[in-house]
Amino acid sequence: MYNWPYAMPDAPHVSASNPRHGTRGSCLPRSLVVCAAALVASCQQTGVLDPQGPIASAERLLLINSTAIMLVVVVPVILATLGFAWWYRSSNARASHTSDGSYEGRIEFVVWSIPALVVILLGGVNWIGSHQLDPRAPVPAETKPLQVDVVALDWKWLFIYPEQGVAAVNQLVIPTRTSVHFRLTSATVMNSFFVPQLGSQIYTMGGMTTHLHLLADEPGEYPGFSANFSGDGFSDMRFIVKAVPTGDFGGWVTMARRTGSALDDAGYAELAQPSKAVPPATYRSVDPKLFERILDETVSGPERPAGAAWCPPSQQAGG
Repeated sequence: MYNWPYAMPDAPHVSASNPRHGTRGSCLPRSLVVCAAALVASCQQTGVLDPQGPIASAERLLLINSTAIMLVVVVPVILATLGFAWWYRSSNARASHTSDGSYEGRIEFVVWSIPALVVILLGGVNWIGSHQLDPRAPVPAETKPLQVDVVALDWKWLFIYPEQGVAAVNQLVIPTRTSVHFRLTSATVMNSFFVPQLGSQIYTMGGMTTHLHLLADEPGEYPGFSANFSGDGFSDMRFIVKAVPTGDFGGWVTMARRTGSALDDAGYAELAQPSKAVPPATYRSVDPKLFERILDETVSGPERPAGAAWCPPSQQAGG
């Protein structure tokens, strides 16, 4: 049970005639400060306001610039609203008001020109910034890009490393300061691939391939998830991006080749079954053309219910 001092009649520092005295008045500002500090801390720890790569940094800059441009109008309007409300209050005898309306060209010019200029400037900044952040555009780096094929399943993420011949589920390991070229598709319904600290959400769709380039500046673990509702297991469709030094990435590939099972036709058919909260796992070998086979299956394969297992062409009727 809480023991609030302002609720006790014998508290010496509380005055019944003046409820502003005591600790009740100080609790509200203190609570606001704590809440504000918690919000700021949460923004700094993760998310789009804590970029860990050049794409996410450019997106944050675009967000800050857009907000600053809009505040050019928002702040004066708020101040003017408060100023007018204060000046034309009922108790202010000095405030005069006339009911005769007349056209004032100078006021109209200011009222319309400033918002128009803001809209033009905001549109130009976002137009240029959005085209510079084209997800298909490679990220400049000193090393050879790494290719990773991404397949959205029910309800998990499959990451295929075609050049290394390994694969992983719900775990993406990439070398730092290396541009990563993602090819993305979905074996089921439409989904959305998003790593907030690296940037650029992009959709994955069955029968289609989307492209994305990202880069991690520093080692770390960055959460990724699906940003598009896709069914019962959507809330658990999460993964971790582990950015490691280049040497450690080679060690991880070697470890993956020595452990786990092979992602053959039977292994993929089992993996494609709907499942929730799938723990991270690696596969020691994978068909380098598995991504293309999944893509072809979703384009020309027979109709099947959403979430049904993928069937290799050799096992289809008449194959």
